[in-house]
Amino acid sequence: MPPPGGPAGPPPGFSAGGGDSGGGIYPYTTFTFDAPHEIARWRPLVHWLLVIPQLIISYVLNLVAGVLTFIAFFTILFTKQYPESLFNITAMARRYQFRVITYALFMRESYPPFTFETMARDPGGDPTKVAVEYPRELDRWKPLYKWFIAIPHYIVLAILGIGVYVIVLISFFVVIITGKWNEGMRKFVIGVLRWGWRVEAYVTLMRDEYPPFSLD
Repeated sequence: MPPPGGPAGPPPGFSAGGGDSGGGIYPYTTFTFDAPHEIARWRPLVHWLLVIPQLIISYVLNLVAGVLTFIAFFTILFTKQYPESLFNITAMARRYQFRVITYALFMRESYPPFTFETMARDPGGDPTKVAVEYPRELDRWKPLYKWFIAIPHYIVLAILGIGVYVIVLISFFVVIITGKWNEGMRKFVIGVLRWGWRVEAYVTLMRDEYPPFSLD
């Protein structure tokens, strides 16, 4: 499903990246994951514990992002602008969130860095790369109804989320036994996370283009 009213090509200088990449069909946000499929067999047993400090930080950052989104709601209504400084902080919080998620799901060995670069584009240095293109102007009325027309996405993502839960449970034992993630399973999980990021960027007012129903 193409994004209504959106241009066909990506904004200049905004690339999708490598690895398990996605962004070509919706170039305004990207979610790429570039880590080996091989994972030390003991990691599924301890990542849930090691990630706790990161989960706390991510939770606080997302609370901040929620407040900034509330402020942006009014600035968009009156000025059609999402203040870039607030936008960059929100992008950083979402990026931090997804780095933590991929670690919590034992999809990578490297521990998420305690870094807080406030920029829309991913600064690099981590296997999970999350970026969003800053919009120079937004439709002032869309914040009033984006949440409503995104409901079909919520329904599909809820169903896909059940699949992710089952796959992660199976992969827990697969990694312990084989020391690697199944390629197809990992691709599916990354695809669902990518889809979720696109919808999150749309609903939290960062982009106006309607996200596609796609894992790619």
